[in-house]
This record gives sequence, structure tokens and C-alpha cells, in this order.
Amino acid sequence: MVRLLLRTLIFLLSAALGLLVAAAVLDGFTVTASGFVVTVAVFAIAQSVLSPFVFKMSSRYAPAFLGGIGLLSTYVALLLAHLLTDGLRISGVSTWVLATIIVWAVTAVATFTLPFLMLREKRARRAGGEAATTAR
Repeated sequence: MVRLLLRTLIFLLSAALGLLVAAAVLDGFTVTASGFVVTVAVFAIAQSVLSPFVFKMSSRYAPAFLGGIGLLSTYVALLLAHLLTDGLRISGVSTWVLATIIVWAVTAVATFTLPFLMLREKRARRAGGEAATTAR
């Protein structure tokens, strides 16, 4: 249960980081403060549901697209968050393309690095406890 909660927290944080970076970099990408939490939740839920679905459909009907699964599911999740919430506005084709790439890249890096950062303190405490035990 703790692992599921930790994975969910990491996924939500990585989605939030991806959306914030895209908003900071792209002029046509706006995330409102009032709708930020709902937008992150909708994006994260859509992304988590869409990724396996897109993978299954791609592997069955279009194996050449398997490398673009993350990008495609990120685009669709952005589209859903844009359509279903008032907290995300994306304007312009180039902004859509760049936002998809930026959010995909940031969430990928964050999903990989956040567990190490979040568990660093726990590892340090464990290492300190082991050092104290071996010193006795």
C-alpha cells in the first residue's frame, strides 16, 4: 500500500513539474493557479490510463509507433486536461507540439529521479543506523 501511494505521489509530482515547466517555457501554454490541482489530477489520471491502452493498441495494430507511445499518450492527456478543465489553456499548433515534447521529457526525467530524491533521507538514516550497529 505504501508503494502504491509513493508511486501515485511521484506520478502526480512529475505531472505537476511537466506542466509547470511547459507553462514557464511556452507563451501559448497557461496553467491557472485556481485550476492547477484539478488540471494535474486530470492529466495524471488520463496519462496513467492512456499509456497501457495506447501501448496495447500500437503493439497490435501499428508496431512502428511503439517508440512514440509516451508522446502520444502525453498529447492525449494534455488534450483531455485542456478540454475537461478550466485550468489549462494551450493555443497554437507549435505550442501543442512543443508542450507535448516538454511535458513528456520532464515527466520522464522526474519519474526516474524523484524516487531517488524522496528516498535519499531514508537511505541516509538506514546507512547511519547500520554504521552505528557495526561500530558496536
